Amino acid sequence: MIETPIQAIKTSTGRILRTEEMVVNMGPQHPSTHGVLRLEVVLDGEIVVDVIPHLGYLHRCFEKHCEHMTSYQQVIPYVDRMDYVAAMTNEHAFVVAAEKLLKIEVPERVHYIRIIMAELQRIASHLIAIGTFGIDMGAFTPFLYYFRDREKILELFEMTCGARLLYNYIWIGGLSHDIPPQFVEKTKEFCTDFKKTLKEVNDLLNYNEIFIKRTANVGILPKDLAINYACSGPMLRGSGVDFDLRRDDPYTLYNKFEWDVIVGKGEMGTVGDVWDRNIVRQREMWESLRIIEQAIATLPEGDVQKAVPKRIRPVPGDAYGRVEGPRGELGFYIVAEDSVTPYRIKARAPAFVNLSVINAISKGAMLADLVAIIGSIDIVLGEVDR
Repeated sequence: MIETPIQAIKTSTGRILRTEEMVVNMGPQHPSTHGVLRLEVVLDGEIVVDVIPHLGYLHRCFEKHCEHMTSYQQVIPYVDRMDYVAAMTNEHAFVVAAEKLLKIEVPERVHYIRIIMAELQRIASHLIAIGTFGIDMGAFTPFLYYFRDREKILELFEMTCGARLLYNYIWIGGLSHDIPPQFVEKTKEFCTDFKKTLKEVNDLLNYNEIFIKRTANVGILPKDLAINYACSGPMLRGSGVDFDLRRDDPYTLYNKFEWDVIVGKGEMGTVGDVWDRNIVRQREMWESLRIIEQAIATLPEGDVQKAVPKRIRPVPGDAYGRVEGPRGELGFYIVAEDSVTPYRIKARAPAFVNLSVINAISKGAMLADLVAIIGSIDIVLGEVDR
């Protein structure tokens, strides 16, 4: 009798499976992946042995599209669609780079309004991150509270520029509109009301015994590993690294305001665990409120379109501009030739960089813990895939 040799089973990376191991696909149509992300998970029972992310389901040639616009200003609506839950931040990062390239100085009022919009957008983004993360962990009520208050921010954006998701509001050299007369009063009301929600959800979710058991000492990202992987934002600060571009590489007059950088301290487990990353986002919203209230109280007068160029044709050169987005360092590298269109645009997407660490921090975790780890990274696939 001739025995047929057993074929070795391999993963997509060529890794040969042991007999105790199996491959499970999470996504791309799984709610816990927060978008069209496919994770090829190698399991030994319920223990994660390997995680291989598969990207590209939402790739739409963002950078090449930008390079074929008829003007630099036309890039901004495309930039909106990158991180579609933080479109104001995308615009802010692009115009910081473009204004550096063009050597444009914008009025002080423009800087203040950009800061207000950026911090409102940070809060709106964190509300989605924490609200959906709560659902991942089995807590539905915080999601309802946070989305109710997020609506108030979207109403402020809609009142200002007519859009709720993709704004085309922050322009090179200024803004598309000045803020409406009732904006300041409505923003003050939001800040007052939102503080109550923050305290309520903080007690309801972050210090819930079940939530702590699901998140403390899970998905630990040590400080040196976070730095080596170039993680940024709450992902980096959750590991105890005291770094924030708004303070350490100031842009848009952030250095005029008083606020604190929030870092993880390992209060419920180990520094850099899932709980730390979540609490950093929670406490960052308090700091955003501090910045917004200061900016509104000292908002200068001025023309928000005074520095908007009629025609943009930069001299040959390049520039890199970056901002502290809700997910970390969002940057744009622009190469200009003697043309009205950009020769090259490259985005530095924080969600893409932060996602790269998932394999390193998931090994040895339970399959259920992998859901918590993905949620704590806070990815947006429009930014990951571009």
